[in-house]
Amino acid sequence: MCTVATYKTQDFYFGRTLDYEFSYGDEITVTPRNYPFHFRHMSEVVSHYAMIGMAHVAGDYPLYYDAVNEKGLAMAGLNFVGNAVYQEVEEGRENVAQFEFIPWILSKCATVEEAKESLNKMNLVGTPFSEQLPSAQLHWIIADENEAITVECMKDGMHIYDNPVGVLTNNPPFEQQMFQLNNYIGLSPKQPENRFSDKLNFNAYSRGMGALGLPGDLSSTSRFVRVAFTKMNSFSGVSEKASISQFFHILGSVDQQRGCCEVTEGKYEITLYTSCCNASKGIYYYNTYENHQISAVDMHKTNLDQDTLICYPVLQGENIHFQN
Repeated sequence: MCTVATYKTQDFYFGRTLDYEFSYGDEITVTPRNYPFHFRHMSEVVSHYAMIGMAHVAGDYPLYYDAVNEKGLAMAGLNFVGNAVYQEVEEGRENVAQFEFIPWILSKCATVEEAKESLNKMNLVGTPFSEQLPSAQLHWIIADENEAITVECMKDGMHIYDNPVGVLTNNPPFEQQMFQLNNYIGLSPKQPENRFSDKLNFNAYSRGMGALGLPGDLSSTSRFVRVAFTKMNSFSGVSEKASISQFFHILGSVDQQRGCCEVTEGKYEITLYTSCCNASKGIYYYNTYENHQISAVDMHKTNLDQDTLICYPVLQGENIHFQN
């Protein structure tokens, strides 16, 4: 379904793949500081941190899939079908609808630590956006340049986990995803040594055999392991171009091609878009299944003090550079 990763060189980067069989008509959306958020169960917020991310805009409201605010705090929601259970509205708590969760946190929190404080007061409820757009079953990653956490609401309440790998996919719950990494403790980017038997001679006949056993299928458990291994062993230059190039390669390790994941007869899940946001500078980079050219929107080149959304269409169609 989806994969999120964090990455840090000189700046902090946050991004995702969004894997699905169709698009809702997504736009790169900047929510400026004075856009009024009308929360369903809380007071209206008319002044807040600006944010940028990918969203489906419905009724002039940004339904963000992923976003970063002007302070460098980033957040994304990923499918968690069958496990996500939201709470009922509770008197005396900050009742926030599932679709409001990203703007609620990013509008007022500058760091993960501040987000944790907000989560302790919050009650995540299942109020739908509309009849046509019911509540999605999601879990979330919240990250800044220093740390990341995973947030999951289940039958037994809200769970907040430290996320030391800075990676999130889908099912199963995060604790299980982290535990399964133990199965791959022997993987290495280095060539393997013979530990099988000193009585036998072996030939490491190919480069890359240190990672033999790294899962290659498209399941969420395999994607979690693969992108965690790729990210944790990643090395790049520190320039902006080197950093974003490497980030797209990290998420490219879990790219989904049309035809490999059939969801219904003749319909296939694909990587609709891959994003990489420089959270330190507020620049949102992305490419799509139909357009591998990296495009970008810089939130600081917009009017962040206005009170209306600023939306940019997702650019489609391959842009091929002929050299002769």
